[in-house]
Amino acid sequence: MYQVYPRSFADADGDGMGDLAGVRHRLPHLRDLGVDAVWLSPCYASPQADAGYDVADYRAIDPMFGTLADAEAVIDEAHRLGLRVIVDLVPNHCSDQHAWFRRALREGPGSALRDRFHFRTGKGADGQLPPNDWESIFGGPAWTRTTNPDGTPGEWYLHLFAPQQPDFNWDHPAVHDEFRTILRFWLDLGIDGFRIDVAHGLVKAAGLPDMGQTGQLKLLGNQPLPFFDQDGVHAIYRSWRKVLDEYPGQRIGVAEAWTPSAERTARYLRPDELHQAFNFHYLTTGWDAAALRSVIDASLAAMRPVGAPTTWVLSNHDVVRHATRFADASPEQGLARARAAALLMLALPGSAYLYQGEELGLPEVTDLPDEVRQDPSFFRGNGQDGLRDGCRVPLPWSGDVPPYGFGPEPGGPSWLPQPAAWARLSVAAQTGDPHSTLELYRRALAVRREQPALGAGDAVRWLTAPDGVLSFRRDAPQGGVQCTVNTTSAPVRLPEPGPVLVASAELGPAEGGTRELPADTAVWWAV
Repeated sequence: MYQVYPRSFADADGDGMGDLAGVRHRLPHLRDLGVDAVWLSPCYASPQADAGYDVADYRAIDPMFGTLADAEAVIDEAHRLGLRVIVDLVPNHCSDQHAWFRRALREGPGSALRDRFHFRTGKGADGQLPPNDWESIFGGPAWTRTTNPDGTPGEWYLHLFAPQQPDFNWDHPAVHDEFRTILRFWLDLGIDGFRIDVAHGLVKAAGLPDMGQTGQLKLLGNQPLPFFDQDGVHAIYRSWRKVLDEYPGQRIGVAEAWTPSAERTARYLRPDELHQAFNFHYLTTGWDAAALRSVIDASLAAMRPVGAPTTWVLSNHDVVRHATRFADASPEQGLARARAAALLMLALPGSAYLYQGEELGLPEVTDLPDEVRQDPSFFRGNGQDGLRDGCRVPLPWSGDVPPYGFGPEPGGPSWLPQPAAWARLSVAAQTGDPHSTLELYRRALAVRREQPALGAGDAVRWLTAPDGVLSFRRDAPQGGVQCTVNTTSAPVRLPEPGPVLVASAELGPAEGGTRELPADTAVWWAV
């Protein structure tokens, strides 16, 4: 699966903002890369208070991205190229410009539409305090007070994210009905499934009890909370699975579910619920052999009882790119580790999710000026670090000057500035260079497709290895693949079990049936 963040992928009309026509034009890159499916981040009609995750109309495309016809063209072209397409669905909250919410405000207290959200009277003598102590993931209280139609202070509404993103009340049947029709709307257009945003957040604990704790919440946290991972979410996904199963072919539901444990994540993937869930426990594991082995074993063990494939992910639009995250000493070290981490991930059984640009080895952009940032948590002061824009900088495709082929004209605009060093990281610059990260990904994905031992399955066979080295086999009747990863800062000499299929860096010379594996390097051997 390859995540396309449309505003940063490709800009067809030259306005500096990526669009669906740009996505369609660049789909051959994904086919040539060797991925199976494309996940499109939100393109719905939206005021863009949170990069489209504040949806005003779930059945319309925002004009900044194009039209519904453009979306259909992307789906059709992807299918022609042999790619599946899944789209983001945002069911926890909508935009404050959604028709339901606007009417709820306009009609004031007592409006039937308010029951579809979480409106509450405040605490204190005049209701001047929030209804409970819940905090927004983006910082500050998770409640905003309304003004009544007559101008007096009114009720409060719940928003776990930005104030422009009111949470739906999933205890209301109209919300269930609405989202089942939204699912069918997009399935009727031919999409192959959904990535479900904040899948763990739809149901809140009865009575909306206080958290009873202090300290800012984190998007990537896993602590038990009264508004995350409540058992009631599972009935919702059982009903959605029935809708997915109504359609011919294979349609998939993928949960973005932050949970306290892999076992809790597996509950979303029981046979009558969703198909996959992001493995955030893996994403948040550092470059450490023992920690990686532990999370791999725990992830595989948690998924076996529910018969779901384990997923693996290193980066997405909400986290620091792993080429920077792994860079303890230098950018060069970070890239070496990122390349090795890609081979480790792609050797594991299950599904791998790639974030656009990781195949180019893009680092996080850490020096964006404050005046260009658009992450809403940047403006909320005490929430997330507000620096998610650094992983959302538009991709470099070709050329020596910005926007490096992101837009149609050299020197044209891009909604976030691109570093000068990215000229050498563009798709065109890396294509044909056998040492480039792009060609490493292309080779690895081709070998992964060719080797029956890779991809599907639910087990690895660990082999004895020195401290700091991971080594395991994946076996099939036609032959196996051994993956060896040196996470240490020094080379190690190891027995050579067979021909090299792919390596993330050049290996040392063979010597007496052994081979030197450099620091921060991974290799696949045919066995």
